[in-house]
Amino acid sequence: MQKITTCLWFDGNAEEAVNFYVSLFKNSKVLDISRYGEAGPGPEGSVLTMRFQLEGVELMALNGGPAFKFTEAISLSVDCQLQAEVDDLWEKLTADGGEPSQCGWLKDRFGLSWQIVPRALIEMLGDPDPGKSKRVMEAMLKMQKIEIAELEKAYEGVPA
Repeated sequence: MQKITTCLWFDGNAEEAVNFYVSLFKNSKVLDISRYGEAGPGPEGSVLTMRFQLEGVELMALNGGPAFKFTEAISLSVDCQLQAEVDDLWEKLTADGGEPSQCGWLKDRFGLSWQIVPRALIEMLGDPDPGKSKRVMEAMLKMQKIEIAELEKAYEGVPA
């Protein structure tokens, strides 16, 4: 067990969310489920917490009720190698009520914010040539889902 674990607060749908998240990533699994007992406050037998791994990172989901909602102040950032991975995750995470945002950010149907980030973006932004990194930043700022081919054109100075 890792020493520090991010806990995600849900309003009764932690099990649905965790099962969805685990289905998205190959190296992922549910580790542990605890359920409410007679004492409540949730319905007896319903999920209280779930520990799970996404690509080896341990997280916890808590069915804590309606008191708190997710905000963009915390997000899960996914490092993607290929455009196909970006496209697949973007499609699945914005489906069924998810919402695209700017610069590779989105909210899934549970309200959790994600950053779907191609590694190529980070590499291009880190280029020591300030003209290249500036053009990539300007291109990225116009995007919702990040398109690697468009970033590459900007990087090379090819007009849009």
